[in-house]
Amino acid sequence: MEPGRIAVTGMGAVTPIGNTVEEFWPALQQGRSGVGPITSFDTEGYNCRIAAEVRDLDFEQHFDRKENRKLESFVKYGIIAAREAVRESGILDSGLPPEEIGCITGVGIGGIEFSQNECIKLGKNGPRRTSPLVIPRIIANIAPGHISIDLGLKGPSFAVVSACAAGTHAIGESCYSILRGDCRAVIAGGCESCICEIGIAGFGNMQALASHGYENPEEASCPFDAKRSGFVMGEGSGMLVLEDYEYARGRGANILAEIIGYGLSSDAYHITAPSPGGVGGARAMAQAIERAGIRPDEVDYVNAHGTSTPLNDRNETEAIKSVLGDHAGKVAISSNKSMIGHLLGAAGAVEAIASIKTILDGVIPPTINYRDADPECDLDYVPNEKRDAEVGVVMSNSLGFGGHNCSIILRRAAN
Repeated sequence: MEPGRIAVTGMGAVTPIGNTVEEFWPALQQGRSGVGPITSFDTEGYNCRIAAEVRDLDFEQHFDRKENRKLESFVKYGIIAAREAVRESGILDSGLPPEEIGCITGVGIGGIEFSQNECIKLGKNGPRRTSPLVIPRIIANIAPGHISIDLGLKGPSFAVVSACAAGTHAIGESCYSILRGDCRAVIAGGCESCICEIGIAGFGNMQALASHGYENPEEASCPFDAKRSGFVMGEGSGMLVLEDYEYARGRGANILAEIIGYGLSSDAYHITAPSPGGVGGARAMAQAIERAGIRPDEVDYVNAHGTSTPLNDRNETEAIKSVLGDHAGKVAISSNKSMIGHLLGAAGAVEAIASIKTILDGVIPPTINYRDADPECDLDYVPNEKRDAEVGVVMSNSLGFGGHNCSIILRRAAN
């Protein structure tokens, strides 16, 4: 990265296994699955009938009636997670002018459910019945817009839209925004909510979603396992407060971790399939390691993209091998998606939070549902049980439809 250091001082999460970081992290360590039958609509006739839904979250405890009506779920998830992150960081009480605090949010799709419902209304009742709020409710950039309004942030604000890589891209681009001097701090992360009729039908008909495990839904997401058949849709948000390291230290902030490397690339190969051998993802990983100024054998843990799709898991394994060399066989690797499903634009941000908690607590979360070894996925995926280990450096990967690849390197905070 550019000269300078980036500190993480706050984190917030809304996930299928916990609606705060305090709830999410123990559940992840325990290997608890958030996958179950879809409850938000009738799935009769759909190729897929399971998902990892956010549960036990009462929006009325977080928003007044008017806000609750006008905000889409992906935005509400983002606001709730951002509020948690800034509370932990204390950034809003630090005296930093609001012009020095930005918001960069990854979103894969945006307000797809409202768009779906308004299109149905348009077809049935004509254009005059279409909501005047349809555009500002569905556009991806409305998430950082509403977060900035809610928290009073007046620094750089925009959305990163790169499918499943968006959350990690948002974190990396936020680092550069701070290092360029655009601002001193950024609320960075991702939010997503696509568990609706058109989302499940679309992903299901392209055969991207898991086609097995309906009798035992919690077993459907099985990254790197030979029986994997597709990903399980998830939803939620992860948000981090990133700050200029010297500013954070100067104000006495509790620095949770540092972000020391960010790499990104394009496959330029296919709209959904990864490039053979994972060469695009490997370039992003290698670039992140080089920019972090570390050796490949200094990576203690890889928080994998690990979607539970046949091509992704094999190609990510090949990419890790090509970048880490002999060390690939020694490093611990696991996929949070085995428990929380695939949060699309929010995935990388939630996984960054898990990576930081791994560094802080010395616990590597497992890849659950790993039963049948695949000869093409032959690394250490921390199967089924958490592992106590001292972890100083983590590489977190995100690989998106369209061939978008990115990796970040996180390190234990140092003076």
